[in-house]
Amino acid sequence: MVMAFRFKLIPFVATVLVVALGIQLGNWQERRANDKIALQHKLAQGVEAVPLVLDGAPLAADAVAWRRITVSGEFVRDWPVYLDNRPYQGRAGFYLLMPFKIAGSNMHVLVARGWLPRDPAVRDKLPVYATPDGTVTLQGVARLNAGHVMELGTTPPLTPNAIVQNADPLQVAKDSGLTMQPFVVEQGMPAQPAGDDAQLVRDWPPPSLGVEKHQGYAFQWYALSAMAVIFFVVNGFRRGKSK
Repeated sequence: MVMAFRFKLIPFVATVLVVALGIQLGNWQERRANDKIALQHKLAQGVEAVPLVLDGAPLAADAVAWRRITVSGEFVRDWPVYLDNRPYQGRAGFYLLMPFKIAGSNMHVLVARGWLPRDPAVRDKLPVYATPDGTVTLQGVARLNAGHVMELGTTPPLTPNAIVQNADPLQVAKDSGLTMQPFVVEQGMPAQPAGDDAQLVRDWPPPSLGVEKHQGYAFQWYALSAMAVIFFVVNGFRRGKSK
């Protein structure tokens, strides 16, 4: 029996398309993995760096993301915003966001003060918590936003004490009229002088990077491309064998 390869145009075109798609998607997943690896390095550098002191000068969000932050000023007590659907250890609750006026300036920064439980019997009942009076000093970590959850429809304008799915600093600035830095500070240690805000939980979830997941997906797409080539070759020899 003599084996001979028999070229078929339609299987060849289909194989080329599958290989091209697999390589393209594999490369996309590799790029996402590399971006996450770069973010890992940025997180490590941010933790090791000296805390950045906010003095009211406008800053670019990308320049300070994941940096440790120190800032002194006062909370804007009459503009809290509550992010809904933020569970913690199996309990329903909110993230409390509050503008913070930076001392010696008219600039504000949006502070994620912590997590608060929600009343399971009355969904729109606001939790009770304390806010420090006067000038305090906060420490935390700068983030581009306070996290996003799935939201249907158009987000309505923000108002004080609003319960919303998502809110970002620029939206708070627009609806409150406050001058705002374009990033959020996740508050860490209690404010100094300390306020009675023990109700607020500051166990912030780390960013979900998933580098291994993207690398795994890339391998699967590359493997699909390789299998398509093998199938085309093997099938061509089977069709082309002569007796």
